[in-house]
Amino acid sequence: MRILLLTQWYPPEPQKWRSDLSEMLQALGHDVTVLTGFPNYPSGNLYPGYRVRAWQRETIGGVRIIRVPLYPDHSTSSLKRSVNYLSFTAAASVLGPFLIPRPDIVYVFSPPLTLACPGWLLSRLFRVPLACEIQDMWPETLEATGMLHNRRILRGMDRFGNWFYRRCRAIRVISPGFRRNLIGKGVAAEKIHCIPNWVDTEFYHPREYDRDLAEELQLAGRFNVMYAGTIGRAQGIEVALDAAELLRDLPDVQFVLVGDGTDLAALQEAARERGLTNVKFLGRHPESLMSRLLSLADVLLVHLRDEPLFRITIPHKIYTYMAVGKPILAAVEGDAAATIEASRAGWTCPPGRAEAMAAAVRRLRALSPDERNAMGQNGRRTACETFHRETLVRQIAEMLKSVAA
Repeated sequence: MRILLLTQWYPPEPQKWRSDLSEMLQALGHDVTVLTGFPNYPSGNLYPGYRVRAWQRETIGGVRIIRVPLYPDHSTSSLKRSVNYLSFTAAASVLGPFLIPRPDIVYVFSPPLTLACPGWLLSRLFRVPLACEIQDMWPETLEATGMLHNRRILRGMDRFGNWFYRRCRAIRVISPGFRRNLIGKGVAAEKIHCIPNWVDTEFYHPREYDRDLAEELQLAGRFNVMYAGTIGRAQGIEVALDAAELLRDLPDVQFVLVGDGTDLAALQEAARERGLTNVKFLGRHPESLMSRLLSLADVLLVHLRDEPLFRITIPHKIYTYMAVGKPILAAVEGDAAATIEASRAGWTCPPGRAEAMAAAVRRLRALSPDERNAMGQNGRRTACETFHRETLVRQIAEMLKSVAA
């Protein structure tokens, strides 16, 4: 099966699960082509070794990658972000037909939903089936994160999304809540496949405590509550600063924020102004270092804003946290909270409530190392048994094969 994967983001951007999928599909005997943009996420700056040009071909992990131009940006500006999305959409639509080999199926990664345009166009030009996977619901995510408020535009995007979903032969969603959402929009239930995200349990795994790295990063001898990932409006990580203020009486406790995003500078400034010496910002690190870095945490933190959309969202970092075998504090509700509770990989608390987060940190700190380790082992076992990469990729391959036949 010749598969075209259409995605705006792809490694070296922090999108390992996308390269996992393409490389494993290739290993299963399929011929995979990825049509993507020039890497600039999440900073909005082009990665070293790349410059925007008419197109570029390369091979990563044995997979054929074709890059087309876009306007690099990942700022808080709705206008600039729109230009970023639309520039890639236009380039993929205009250049894609001339650059890609003929596929048997077109598989679109959403978001952004704008990729529906080149996805549909390419499927029509080559007269092949169209399928997609949804990692975030649009336009709900845009509204929940404050990127878009215009009700007319939101309604228009919702209708556009429904138009696209009707034209897809198969749709992969990552949570039961997403499936319910689509069925509520009138999408046929039989073409919606709930296949959760996965984690590479060989890449992310429990490691021995790296004292040298802990000393270098000033994490040694502290009770580290670590958040790793995008720091943007959806994550609402400012609540961690409020919780840190409530925990000043415990001098060994510190919040460690690893990552980058649109809210990072504002959080750093707020921490300085409030004199929060128990909040440490480590910035963005290469994925190759993340397993070692996560091993330095005593507790791994997940937080999403208290919005209806986020009750049906399961952040990918939950699976990564499980794989490294550390207890999880998840300030989330809905499907994500149910995942943590079912696995007994940690505790949950309501999102957006600093008092609840601080109280949970106190309780976790009061547990014995063996009790916290048991939570971590539960998470690791769940990652290996339920969110196993090879098993879930094979399910996606079968889904694509069923509609490409």
